Amino acid sequence: MGLKIKKDSGIGFCFGVRRAIDIVEESARERGTVETLGAIVHNQPVLQKLAGIGVRIARGVDDIKGDIVATSAHGISPEIEEELRARHIDIINTTCPFVHRAQLAARRLAQAGFWVVVYGDANHPEVEGVLGWAKGKGVATLDARFVYGIKPLPRRLGVLSQTTQIPAHFTDFVKKLVDLTFTKDSELRVIDTICHEIRGRQASALELAGRVDLMLVIGGHNSANTNRLARLCSRVTKAYLIETADEIDPSWFKGQHRVGITAGTSAAEETINDVVIRLESIA
Repeated sequence: MGLKIKKDSGIGFCFGVRRAIDIVEESARERGTVETLGAIVHNQPVLQKLAGIGVRIARGVDDIKGDIVATSAHGISPEIEEELRARHIDIINTTCPFVHRAQLAARRLAQAGFWVVVYGDANHPEVEGVLGWAKGKGVATLDARFVYGIKPLPRRLGVLSQTTQIPAHFTDFVKKLVDLTFTKDSELRVIDTICHEIRGRQASALELAGRVDLMLVIGGHNSANTNRLARLCSRVTKAYLIETADEIDPSWFKGQHRVGITAGTSAAEETINDVVIRLESIA
């Protein structure tokens, strides 16, 4: 078939994911087992590997069996933290430092009297946690018109972003928010909380997509940052989101000559290598 395979540089676990997994793996080795409050990352092969060393996912606070639990890399709200401590459950904090930066930004804005607007997926655990740090003084949305619909419209708005959002989309959101809400005596404070590593990975993937006939984006089907990578790449060339090499369909490559590979932040290096080996066998 003569396929040329181009793998994006710097892919694999991001710093926050690697840190969270290292902490949980060490805890599992020391204790023989460890529970996490929700999936530590949104990637099934990684979760299956962790399960093999004794990592159990608790679906909620009521599902925790023991007296110690690890947070996910997405973080938790202060309310959930207080509930865990009230139940005398020790917490292993694996929150990504970039997520914690967004949490602190939300708290500072709320304490300063701003109504916090988080640009992000309202049902995502990271966003739920960040919004929790605003102590109920905020909202999460991807639609600026939703904010405008709040009555009475808060005079002071503090805006930040889910760490894995696309920078250009966040900028557009802020511009629309200014057009809709900026009136006499109003105040708007914007804090860039998008992860720098995510920003670089998106730019690199987009550049590679412009040089190939097809992109494979490796990562969890329920991973927010992986889905955004796939959408970004699909604007430039044909793109498929896959979680494992087994999902690759050889028919995708008929008439194609150059295939690019990128990956979400929770895709393991071994999964990426499996995809490369599968592509080489097809080529």
